[in-house]
Amino acid sequence: MSTATKALPIFDLKSTAWTLTALRLQSADLAALVAALDERFGDNPGLFDNDPLVIDLSPLRASDVVVDIAGLLPHLRRHRLVPIAAQGGSDTQMAAARAAGLAEALDAAPAEAATGRDAAPVAPLAPARDRVVREPVAHPPEVADAAPADRVRDAVREVVREVEVIREVPGAAVPTMVIDKPLRSGQRVYARGGDLVVLAVVSFGAEVIADGNIHVYAPLRGRAIAGARGNTEARIFSTCLEAQLVSIAGIYRTTETPLPAAVLGQPAQVWLDGEKIMVEPLAS
Repeated sequence: MSTATKALPIFDLKSTAWTLTALRLQSADLAALVAALDERFGDNPGLFDNDPLVIDLSPLRASDVVVDIAGLLPHLRRHRLVPIAAQGGSDTQMAAARAAGLAEALDAAPAEAATGRDAAPVAPLAPARDRVVREPVAHPPEVADAAPADRVRDAVREVVREVEVIREVPGAAVPTMVIDKPLRSGQRVYARGGDLVVLAVVSFGAEVIADGNIHVYAPLRGRAIAGARGNTEARIFSTCLEAQLVSIAGIYRTTETPLPAAVLGQPAQVWLDGEKIMVEPLAS
């Protein structure tokens, strides 16, 4: 008697999380948007490499102004950005985005619009809930011949005797991610919740991302994004800084602003001073 073999599934559906660039629209004027995109990215044709993009409509939500999403998409693709979703718009604006073939993304945490932000900061990580300690409230002993008011208090205590106090205990620290192989153009590495250390070259067109600091002990020629979830204290370190783009907490600097001779190709660090990216040599 033969035994039937259960067929293996053809595909699986699994949840995943991406770090995406968010384009915050401050205007619904399509011609002005196209001109601004060309001015910002026209001199850097290799800045993006078919990167997925979320169109953030939150600055326009209150006005409920009509946005020509379908007309904007070809211009974004021309700059090698791949729009996949929209967020933050009014019902009318989001309907237009869905009609243009975009998915609806969850709204990111509100962020102040500022020149030089290429992405809205993601909400900071919530307090760790890896382990919860539950402590029963102490139940006082019975008091004989208590007065009426005391008996009422005792009755209340009896009702809440099973109530538990929940105290959050910080989870274990996220280990640092270490990459010891060269990263070629088109490759992307993301250290979620911690720091990233790269011991080999980050080539032009490659991307390194970390929620914490980034250390590259080799030439950094691609894109480095530290503090990806809004950590303004994060820094980028490299023994040979030639980056295509550096970003901290959503504020970025590209090759449009050339690096000073004192740091170009030299050991340097990148940090954030308010809304300004700072680059300075590493002390020897």
